[in-house]
Amino acid sequence: MSSRRDAVHDILRRSTGFRSAQDIYAEMRAEGAKIGLTTVYRALQALADNGQVDVLRTDDGEAVYRACASGDHHHHLVCRRCGRTVEVAGPAVERWAETVGREHGFSDITHTVEVFGTCSSCASALRAG
Repeated sequence: MSSRRDAVHDILRRSTGFRSAQDIYAEMRAEGAKIGLTTVYRALQALADNGQVDVLRTDDGEAVYRACASGDHHHHLVCRRCGRTVEVAGPAVERWAETVGREHGFSDITHTVEVFGTCSSCASALRAG
């Protein structure tokens, strides 16, 4: 499993945005890998559990994956048009999540924040087009 997980991780490191398991599977098969879709999902889950990849839910509920550029907790700005993704810190979000949790008697607070918009390149192309 380790070599397959490494191969999946390598594809994500070469990618600029989030990718679905099906996309990764198709690319691996096109490159000649003998791998099943279930194995790709298992590898992605292991990578996510280890903090090596980020998982994002699309508007239609599909999980997509991206190699983490940073080992620290972070959030994402994601372009709706091209998928370009930027990792960002959110100290105000961290404080807010802890405060809201404490106010309601919760502990061990975790959260996921994704911010969607249109990147400057896509916005320029839309204005020009």
